Amino acid sequence: MLKNTFSFRSRLTIAIHDAFMVACAWLFAFWFRFDLSLIPDNDLNNALLYLPYIIISQSIIFWYFGLYKGVWRFSSLPDLIRIFKSVFFGVFFIAGSLFVYNRLAFMPRSVLPLYCSFLLLFLSVPRLFYRYYKDWVRHESVVQRTLIIGAGAAGEMLARDLLQDEGSLLPVAFVDDDKHKKGRSIRGVQVLFDTHLVAEYAVKYNIDIILIAIPSASDVEMRQIVEACESAHIPFKTLPSVKELLSNTVSKGNLRDVAIEDILGRDPVNLNWNKIQSSLSGKRILITGGGGSIGSELCRQLARVAPESLIVYDRSEFNLYQINSILRREFPDLKLIAILGDVVDKKALQEVVRGQRPNVIFHAAAYKHVPLLEDQVLAAVTNNLIGTKNIAEVALAEKIERFVLISTDKAVNPSNIMGATKRAAEILCQNLHTLSEYTSFITVRFGNVLDSAGSVVPLFREQIKAGGPVTVTHENVTRYFMTIPEACRLIMQAEAVGTGGEIYVLDMGKPIKISYLAEQMIQLSGLNVGSDIKIEYIGLRAGEKLHEELFHEQEQLLGTGFEKLFLAKARRYEQAVWEKQMESLLSACITREPENILAELKQLVPEFNISAD
Repeated sequence: MLKNTFSFRSRLTIAIHDAFMVACAWLFAFWFRFDLSLIPDNDLNNALLYLPYIIISQSIIFWYFGLYKGVWRFSSLPDLIRIFKSVFFGVFFIAGSLFVYNRLAFMPRSVLPLYCSFLLLFLSVPRLFYRYYKDWVRHESVVQRTLIIGAGAAGEMLARDLLQDEGSLLPVAFVDDDKHKKGRSIRGVQVLFDTHLVAEYAVKYNIDIILIAIPSASDVEMRQIVEACESAHIPFKTLPSVKELLSNTVSKGNLRDVAIEDILGRDPVNLNWNKIQSSLSGKRILITGGGGSIGSELCRQLARVAPESLIVYDRSEFNLYQINSILRREFPDLKLIAILGDVVDKKALQEVVRGQRPNVIFHAAAYKHVPLLEDQVLAAVTNNLIGTKNIAEVALAEKIERFVLISTDKAVNPSNIMGATKRAAEILCQNLHTLSEYTSFITVRFGNVLDSAGSVVPLFREQIKAGGPVTVTHENVTRYFMTIPEACRLIMQAEAVGTGGEIYVLDMGKPIKISYLAEQMIQLSGLNVGSDIKIEYIGLRAGEKLHEELFHEQEQLLGTGFEKLFLAKARRYEQAVWEKQMESLLSACITREPENILAELKQLVPEFNISAD
């Protein structure tokens, strides 16, 4: 009610203003006609006589053309166009009606052109001046002088929103690496050149905050920009990446603090969604480990392709409850079946698969924590290898169309038990594919994913929150990183293009030094490395490598025609020998003797080297 009252009062004020300007323009036209001297009595009387008619007629025309709907705070070119239309139409209407009434006998011929000119001026200038005042004339004590990095479409939309907003951010300049934009002006804001000079510009223009408006920036570009902002020692924020912006709307509300995900893996991936849709839409899909970091995001992605049903299988009651709640809230029309169960329980898997009859199985259930599994060889082999064997054999027996194993870069030349069990699972699926006439077994291998459970990012975040120190294993240790959503999208792409027996490798980009990751997370928290938070190097832990690999030297990488998706040329093992070794490993697990299990695992995976770099 108050909003409607305010709107009515605002429109009434505009109507009164415009009516007053009509009167001023009308009388000024007569005054200028007589060279700014006294208007003869007869002409003045006629001007005043017809003034009410002029005001009423012109006001009705203003209303018809929507002049009272515009908000002066946001006056722009469309508002000026409406003013021109209403003024010219009004002049023609007034001239026509007065001509019919008395053939304009009372009016000098130059009055109407003068009236038209004055009215355009009197209506336009106050609106533009009001907007200028709101945009630029602000109280300095509450304004933060803002530098916008990126003078493209996103930067222009952000500047427009800031100029129109009543808030405290005032755009002072753009910075862009496009030489063609150097020295230009966008919405009255100058464009400076070279983002490497951000720190200098911040001092020169007395900048209080920096806003990064390049949603399409790659991870490398974003790292360079963030480092330039950090050197300025003032706060900075960013717009989300292209894949996060669901519409073309860019505003102050989109701004957020720069996260570590912004500088590690922002490159947008172009997927063949038509192929993914045709492969998965309308299918019954089972995800093991569906409550885990990868599994839960995979569930969200798969729910968007409209499957017939989504069966989420997980041993963790809490994780299953969480993903079940999220999916039911975000996808109320999805047929969702949440099942508590363990992949080690083969009979339970048989019941699920026979009861739900999935067309596709994504096997994401696995133990992944490297140092923890070094002393837990039985648990690692049981869950990662025997669990995979159980679900894969059930898929084979029940003639499931497609089985996708989610593997890891640690399976390449494994130096730890976790990697060795995953490599054994890869070999298992390749061998089963050769036995299958119906089920296609596909393996997808990738490196670390940001913010997954047990990864280094949440650990660093907790250590920073506690005041440090941040512990890094080695100053030169590197890892590949990818965001969880991107990894899941590429898993779906691999499923869609795979024919069976393949090991797909995701392009993880360049490896990142963990020490650099720690430094960036400290600085992005607004703290200084060393003085605020220290970094301690504690040495490589059991089973850890200095540098991870994505493919074996004998696995020639082949292109697939899809961005960031490669095919590792499979290495073949003599199936009869490998099956015999597998039986020996299973027997060792029954005896529960870690030394025997480890020895058999080494036999099963020839490249398994227990010593780290």
